[in-house]
Order: sequence, then structure tokens, then C-alpha cells
Amino acid sequence: MRSLVIGLSAALLFPSAAAWAQQPPPPSVTVAKPVVRDIVEDDEFVGRFDAVDEVAVRSRVAGYLQEVHFRDGALVKKDDLLFTIDQRPYQAAYDAAKSQVDVTTSALAFAKMQLERAETLTKSGNLSMSTLDDRRREFLGAQALQQGAEAALRTASLNLEFTEIKAPLAGRIGRRLVSVGNLVQPDSTLLTTIVAVDPIDFYFDIDERSYFAYARDARTRGGVMQEGGGGLDVVVHVADRNEAAFNGRLDFAENRLDQQTGTMRVRARFDNKDGVLQPGMFGRVNVPGSLPHKGILLPDEAIGADQNRRIVYVVDDAGLVSTKPVRTGPRIDGYRVIREGLTGDETVVVNGLMRVRPGVNVKPEMTTLPPKATEGQTQ
Repeated sequence: MRSLVIGLSAALLFPSAAAWAQQPPPPSVTVAKPVVRDIVEDDEFVGRFDAVDEVAVRSRVAGYLQEVHFRDGALVKKDDLLFTIDQRPYQAAYDAAKSQVDVTTSALAFAKMQLERAETLTKSGNLSMSTLDDRRREFLGAQALQQGAEAALRTASLNLEFTEIKAPLAGRIGRRLVSVGNLVQPDSTLLTTIVAVDPIDFYFDIDERSYFAYARDARTRGGVMQEGGGGLDVVVHVADRNEAAFNGRLDFAENRLDQQTGTMRVRARFDNKDGVLQPGMFGRVNVPGSLPHKGILLPDEAIGADQNRRIVYVVDDAGLVSTKPVRTGPRIDGYRVIREGLTGDETVVVNGLMRVRPGVNVKPEMTTLPPKATEGQTQ
């Protein structure tokens, strides 16, 4: 009986060769070396496009709107005629002012002639000095009246000119806000708006950490953030995935940080010759957040999570799996930047993470990651 118990115990502790043969082989996983090359890390911010110039078109004179000379939403050039106010009252005022100038000019010529005659007679003793003073006073009064009449004529001419409302800048015009026949009040009635199309600005806010990084890089390049935005080239992506990225350049930063939000507003300018970008449109801007440096890149699929930290699975020469915590950065060319945790010489599991865990042996299948990830690798 005792020998039977010992035999059963030995069988349980030491499986037979057949049992060993039934164990599954090590799982196959795809491994690769990280991509190591010079990179410039990007920071991503959300912002909004805004017109470089925008104007609200209003009339400078009162009157009834007589004619509209544009089509809603059209592109207009500077000084294109947009609206015409009823010109008849202003034409009449101009004619009256012009006739008044003629009258005062004639009176001035007569007063000048009288003054010259009085000066001649006074020299010969045939006219008193008091009479000469009267003639001089009449001449100066006529001169003042003539100057006042000319000023009134210039005012009437300006008012007549203001009845033709022209585009103060080139751009895309909005819809007309007042119909023909309505009374237009000066400086208050909004007629339409015009926004510049090309180029176009993009505004976004950055935090203090980003500001210090950009300002430091700008000084390295010999620039200043507030003057030209440090000369950094940026890329904006819009909501439509079919649209290619738009390339621009930082050209301005505010002169102080917002005390409530702790952010600074920055502006980038983009060419917009085809008019695709519109004021008010949202976008995601990528700004170079560092100078060129050696970077370690891995696909997102190779990075796992362990509670609140990121890890990668590393395979040694014997096929044994271990984990390494890493600190990740932004995406570049379809890869994720590994800022800390790897040297670039490790063999990392890039496919099959669900089949591995620390301390197990795997069958590694080596592959080579391309310098830039393809579309299939990023999905």
C-alpha cells in the first residue's frame, strides 16, 4: 500500500515524456528594432482661422439706397463700386456751394481792385487813411468769405463722393444687408462685410511650457517670438481628411500671457490663393517643439499600458520577454516618439502583444520598420 502511494506521488510530481510533448510551443510574435533617426518633435494645438483684414461697410452720408453693384458672396477688388446712395440732394448742395464760390471769388476780385485804387489815391493825398483802412477791411472780409465758400464746396464734393460706396480692400464680400429703397443712416447702418482671402491667419493658444521652449528655440535661431513668431514653419490640418495639410509660418505672438488662463495667443499666416481656408474654420496646428535631435520611434501598436504608465515588451537573445516603462511623445511620420526608457538597441515586440507577458518565452520573427510608417501600420 505504501509503495502504491509513493508511485502515485512520483507520477504527479514528475510528468511523463508524453505529457511534456503535449505542452504548446512558444507563441510567435513579430519583433523589430526601433527606428532611430534625427527628428523634430511637434506639438499640436487647436485653433481657428481668421481674416488678415476685415471691414464692416457703412455709409458716411444719409440717404436712400439707390443701387447695389455686387453679387452676394463675390470676390471684389479694392475701390470696386458697391452701393450708390441717392445723389440728387448732394448734387444740388454741390452746385449751390460751387455757385457761392463764384460769388465770393467775384466779390474778392472787386475788393482787391478797390484796395489797390485806394492805396494809389492815398499816396497822392487824394484819399484819407481811414478810407484806405475801410477798403483793406473789405478786402480781408471778402477773402475770408471766399475761403469759407471753398471749404463748403470741398465738403459738398466729399458728400457727393461718399454717395458712391466703394470697397476699401480686396476680398470676399458678404450678402447685402439693406435692400434698395431703404433709408441709410451715416456711420450706423451696416450694409455688408468684406474679409480678406489671401493670405489668412490662424490663431491658437499655447501654455507657458511651450512658450519657453519656442522662445528658447527662437533665440537659438536668432529670432524673437513676438517679432515674427521665431520663424517657425507650421502645418495645419482641417476637418476634411481629403484636404492636404497646409504649410505656413508663425509670424506673431502676444506681448504677455493671459493671467486667467496662463496661455499666450500665437498667430501663423498661410497662403490661401485657392480660397479653401475660410475665417472661423477650426484646425489642428503642428508646431516644431524642439531642435533636431536623435529620436527613437515605435508604432503605437507596440506600446502597451500598465495601469497609469506606458510599457513596451522587450525580447532578449533567448526569447525571454520583459517589460520596460517608457515615456512617450508626439507622433511623427506615423510613429510614436519614445522620449525615455529605450536606447534604440532593444528588440521590441511590435505585433502580438496579446500573446506575451513578462517572463515567458516567445518565438520572435524579426522584421524591419521603415523610416516612415505606411498607412496600414498606423491603423
